[in-house]
Amino acid sequence: MAERSTAAVDVADNSGDDPLTAQADTAATDGVAEEHKTAETTEEPTEAPQAPGAEQKAVERKNGEQSPLPAPDLHSGHKLARRYRLEECVTRLDGFSSWRAVDEKLRRAVGVHLLPADHPRARSVLAAARSAALLGDPRFVQVLDAVEENDLVYVVHEWLPDATELTALLADGPLQAHDAYQLVAQLSQAMAAAHREGLAHLRLTPSAVLRSSTGQYRIRGLAVNAALRGITADRPQRTDTEAIGALLYAALTQRWPYENDAYGLSGLPKGIGLLPPDQVRAGVHRGLSELAMRALVNDGATASRQEPPCTTPDELAKAVSAMPRVKPPEPEFPAPAEYQRTTYQQGTYGRPQPRPVVTQPLPVPPAPLESRTGKALKWAVGALLIAALGLGSWQIADRLLKQEPKDETPVVQPTTDEKPEPPKPLTIVSADDFDPLPGGNGEEYPEAVPKAFDGDPSTYWYTKNYTTANFGNLKDGVGLVLDLGTAQKVSSVDLSFVGHTSVEIRTAPDGAATAPSTAEGFTTQASDAGKDVKLKLPKPVTTRYVLVWLTELPLNEGQFRGQLTEVKVMG
Repeated sequence: MAERSTAAVDVADNSGDDPLTAQADTAATDGVAEEHKTAETTEEPTEAPQAPGAEQKAVERKNGEQSPLPAPDLHSGHKLARRYRLEECVTRLDGFSSWRAVDEKLRRAVGVHLLPADHPRARSVLAAARSAALLGDPRFVQVLDAVEENDLVYVVHEWLPDATELTALLADGPLQAHDAYQLVAQLSQAMAAAHREGLAHLRLTPSAVLRSSTGQYRIRGLAVNAALRGITADRPQRTDTEAIGALLYAALTQRWPYENDAYGLSGLPKGIGLLPPDQVRAGVHRGLSELAMRALVNDGATASRQEPPCTTPDELAKAVSAMPRVKPPEPEFPAPAEYQRTTYQQGTYGRPQPRPVVTQPLPVPPAPLESRTGKALKWAVGALLIAALGLGSWQIADRLLKQEPKDETPVVQPTTDEKPEPPKPLTIVSADDFDPLPGGNGEEYPEAVPKAFDGDPSTYWYTKNYTTANFGNLKDGVGLVLDLGTAQKVSSVDLSFVGHTSVEIRTAPDGAATAPSTAEGFTTQASDAGKDVKLKLPKPVTTRYVLVWLTELPLNEGQFRGQLTEVKVMG
């Protein structure tokens, strides 16, 4: 099952296509890891319709065709050309089937597409496979053979058991910025090379993209996937470019850039249009977000800086090369585990084992220094040692007696610096909502302002709903003005939000009798983003009025709004 989910079978995923026959909803897919006990067709519901904007259309049926063609009736163990042994059927759809097979000559796994020779798309499949085989680009899953034999047409291609589908990668979460950059760079360059040779893909979905263990992205199903399904396009370069943009959008946000759910990804909220990736998810790389919108401009999207759209893979590849290179993240090394003293008893492991007992008696060597000469030598050495010890003891005693007592200087213990007192919360006397629009002060739900500092995290002050994270481009931000009663030293501010929120802390000038009427009248001290934010000022500031200034709002049920559950000013 794991092998099937990563293999190079390029036509099994049905996501994004209308069924070509009345029974297409019974097709099995090879782009999803499922249990297949036999090679028979598995019942599945018809998948989501294709995302809008992709200019694809199915080839019309031939005159008189009223019912779907049966797929070739083959079984596991059948051999093609006395070489390719069929192992497992992974797709059976609209008159063709796809198999995992074994090339017994080269002893390797391969994938095989089979369809009858009289199938209306048999000639186009053969032509597409032979054209793709001539490309020879390692960035594509290679076509190995395309044959018509015994009333069958079959296409043999690579099988990559160590590769992972992009569908599986996105199921674990969005890709890192460096991985998304590599994805769009490699896909756009590969498809630009294919289009220069007159080849298009037309079904570039997450299941058609594989990532090898070395980080190389491979594209499967070039030309063959569309030919098997009868898909054509009036502007193939534009279709493939928009598909790459959709893949980049999904890699950055883990969302499909249309309202319909597809390929295991949730679509965008209905009715708000195509939002840039950096407004759907916080922390998205700005340059990659704009690049995705330029590739998706065919569906009415626009880049935030009004850059020209990319309508061909070559234009997209040039746009990728023009942007600054996204560096990979720094490697994280785990801390070494602390040394733990073992408590096992000392045994004989690693020690030489006793030798087996020798049956024959060994000759006993004579004891050393037992002769007359040896005994005299022992007495002489002993006398020398006694004399040396006596001489050394006499010299040491003589030196100790001659030494005069030295004056000992008292050791002064250095005084340790007293630790600074920890910050303590300051009392917030009152607070008002702050709206920078003329005449707008008091419009951001002033009745809910006391809930932001009542000590109850279940209550909160909230803003109005906006269509974008930056307040619908109506204003730079909104916030709360906190009155401390008197001028006091402020060292930090602790904030808790519902959702990832960008915020700044600004202070009024020291000695100000009233709070400034504009945001520019306050001085920016610190900024950050998150749910629980602790903003420490560069140095304590004496002020009476503190402005909590929200600059970017989180997405909440299709709208953008800020919700501040608790704020503490520390002195």
